[in-house]
Amino acid sequence: MKVSGFSFIRNALRFDYPIVEAITSVLPLCDEFVLALGNSDDDTEALIDSINSPKIKIIHTIWDETLRKGGYVLADETNKALKEVAADSDWAFYIQGDEVVHEKHHHKITEAMSRWQDDREVEGLLFNYTHFYGSYDFVGDSRRWYRKEIRIVRPHIGISSYLDAQGFRIDDRKLRVKPIDAAIYHYGWVKPPFLQQEKQKYFHSLWHDDQWLESHIAKTEEFDYSQIDSLKHFDGTHPKVMQTRIDKQNWQFDFDPTKKNFGFKASLLHSLERLTGLRIGEYKNYKIIK
Repeated sequence: MKVSGFSFIRNALRFDYPIVEAITSVLPLCDEFVLALGNSDDDTEALIDSINSPKIKIIHTIWDETLRKGGYVLADETNKALKEVAADSDWAFYIQGDEVVHEKHHHKITEAMSRWQDDREVEGLLFNYTHFYGSYDFVGDSRRWYRKEIRIVRPHIGISSYLDAQGFRIDDRKLRVKPIDAAIYHYGWVKPPFLQQEKQKYFHSLWHDDQWLESHIAKTEEFDYSQIDSLKHFDGTHPKVMQTRIDKQNWQFDFDPTKKNFGFKASLLHSLERLTGLRIGEYKNYKIIK
């Protein structure tokens, strides 16, 4: 079984993306790793080179600024990397620059890839998600956070990144997938407040025009983490590759998980989900097959 990893990145140092941790968290599972390295204003390439792995294949790209609306440029960069994975790879493992895989799940991921390797009906593997917010001690537990997404796909069968690169499709058809008992740890909302604010400005610029940014992005130096609907304490362990970054955390974030910032409808749906596990109206960009 041959596995290719793939991702994209731009200005990782400027916006404090844990891209090194992301890549190294999946590298043991991969025979190669293709990274679309966008035109950066910092030393992102040197950062990637510091991983010092012969598995990593860098392709240099120029981000198409005309694809700014809707975040399509992110899908475009994802597709550039996916296109370059080895022709004989059985699976392609996608990891974004703020996502990390826990080493405790490696064996489950390998087992799933091996189990479904020859079943061509299975076009992808579906992961659970844990979204950290504010600090490494809290995770989002409301409906605003997506619970599952595809992160392993079959390459070279017409699959491409969909919309803003959150998931994948074949043309406009949802992929047929198998869920696996493994999680992606998403750290995109854990940065020092001033860096999070800078990232928000940059991030939204990939979706919206300058007029929208002017009217919707707060003119402040630091991101206000307190404006969140619901969080809970994280009681697990972080991936080992994240430990150095976590040890360097130099900001304080406190939150009372008993306090919820919901309207009536959101509160009702949140309570229903806690009781039953059902999320009414949940968006699912995939089709689970039995």
